[in-house]
Amino acid sequence: MKKLYYSVVVYTALGLIAGLYYRELTKAHDFTGDTQLSVVHTHLLALGTLFFLIVLGLEKLFTLSASRKLFAWFFWLYNVGVLWTVAFLVVHGTLTVLGKQTGAAIAGMAGLGHILLTAGLVVFLILLHRGVFPRAKAEKA
Repeated sequence: MKKLYYSVVVYTALGLIAGLYYRELTKAHDFTGDTQLSVVHTHLLALGTLFFLIVLGLEKLFTLSASRKLFAWFFWLYNVGVLWTVAFLVVHGTLTVLGKQTGAAIAGMAGLGHILLTAGLVVFLILLHRGVFPRAKAEKA
């Protein structure tokens, strides 16, 4: 439970910092175009803060962490996926604001983050299934 709560706090702080970074960097460089930085704030708040608030409630209801190994896999895969993806959004967006070219390597690395995020979500859905439909109850019914 503490891990989930602290995840909410950290993602909220990162989301707010990302919004500030976007605003200040674009203002400092008089940038008015499109940049990946504009979505970092919302990615962190939605995929981090809101998602982990929901997981916190589901943990309270279904004790998802009872499957310790599976829960650890979910937690780390998902967090690494979100942070990896966001890191490359920041790199790509910052380079755009600074007028630098970005190549396919940055897009590929961001894609790897999305793959990790997807794997984390799949493991989460397995955990959720086990929490909602525990085997012991299913066998008794």
